[in-house]
Amino acid sequence: MSMNTEIAIVGGGIGGLTLGLKLARANIEVLVLEKLDAPSSVYKGELLQPKSLKIFKRLDALDVIRENGFSFSRIAFEEGEKEFAMDYSILPGEYDYSLMIEHEKLKGILLKRALRYPSFHYLSGTLAKEYDNGELIVKRKDVKEQLTVKADFFIGAEGRNSITRKVMNSKIKKIEYNHQFLTVTFPRPQSLEEGKIISKDERFLGLFPLPDAKVRSVYLIPEGTYKKHLQKGIHHFHKNYLELLPELEGYVTRLKNWKDIQLMIPTAFYADKYVDGRLAILGDAAHTVHPMAGEGMNMAIQDADILGELLAEMYTSGRISPDKLKWYEKVRKPRAENMISLSHLSAIAYSYSNRVITGIRRKGLKQIERDKTLQYKQMLNVSGLGYWPESLWDRLIQAGMLPARRPELSAADKSHYFYTEKDDYPWKKVEQYDK
Repeated sequence: MSMNTEIAIVGGGIGGLTLGLKLARANIEVLVLEKLDAPSSVYKGELLQPKSLKIFKRLDALDVIRENGFSFSRIAFEEGEKEFAMDYSILPGEYDYSLMIEHEKLKGILLKRALRYPSFHYLSGTLAKEYDNGELIVKRKDVKEQLTVKADFFIGAEGRNSITRKVMNSKIKKIEYNHQFLTVTFPRPQSLEEGKIISKDERFLGLFPLPDAKVRSVYLIPEGTYKKHLQKGIHHFHKNYLELLPELEGYVTRLKNWKDIQLMIPTAFYADKYVDGRLAILGDAAHTVHPMAGEGMNMAIQDADILGELLAEMYTSGRISPDKLKWYEKVRKPRAENMISLSHLSAIAYSYSNRVITGIRRKGLKQIERDKTLQYKQMLNVSGLGYWPESLWDRLIQAGMLPARRPELSAADKSHYFYTEKDDYPWKKVEQYDK
């Protein structure tokens, strides 16, 4: 049995569905192949950054996402007895906040909206097996006969173990860490309405509010200590949380079973190429990032936006060529590598618990809070709305070797480093001269 489409997307996660929705809105025949046939219980990203919110606005999906999510602008940092804060509201424009939404809820919203378009097709319970002579062989659950998919382009959005990346012979550079995370959602106190990161000695706890009075938590543990935590039991888990934030009494203690708590092993990698002929990869197939900034899902959404805009332009203009996929890699690869580097530096800051590292981290946070330029760079770069690289001067200020810059940035300075339409879709101007 065979099936023909214009674009085949392997993987129905957030990145794959965002791309599918964008293509369907452009009246392009798109087939999304998803191996799961039921919602996943495995933790995936839930924090949407401002750039992702802007993309979903353009896809006419932001209103329903906001209705099902929890918005906040501020992330509070507690370092021992000291408190600092980072605030998205310093970003100019309407996307000056972040939003938490349960991963499967977001997937459901995107899928429901995509299915409104007759050019969108979705097959769940479908495992991509191999590429053979430019076609994709897939196996459907409970169906003996294999399915052969023929398409103009194949997009690998199937995660870290991407078969699309492997057939492209795209190599990865990997970064590993000396710590892991325990992650779980539980009821939250009413007072917890902003992001909160608490670090004390060697311990780290991140708390991010979800709708329906819930909170997603991540608790750092040294690599190889998971079994020890498991053996100590759920009450030891409660104790760790309550020592860091006593107001969680009566909330985290509602967790009764270790089975509700997942082990998350952070890694980061990036592929050396995102495109090869009629194949392209996005999201975790192309890059993974340390979860410190919660950027993995957002990077996939941003990949889908650039690639979707490029493919839509090809089909609208009638000038369909695999060579044009180079624009997608040109835009997204350096941005993804910048984000991996930023998250890696944040991870290193919390990877070691000795007093020297702790002191440097606290000094850096305090200086970022004092220095308006540093604070703006931090929020802009994390937001995805633009990029303003840090300089040697910035590093010296963070280390306390130079005084913080107190003056506020002007509106012009802030907007100067935002990505423009030309930055996001640089081929559009070039294509005018290719006609």
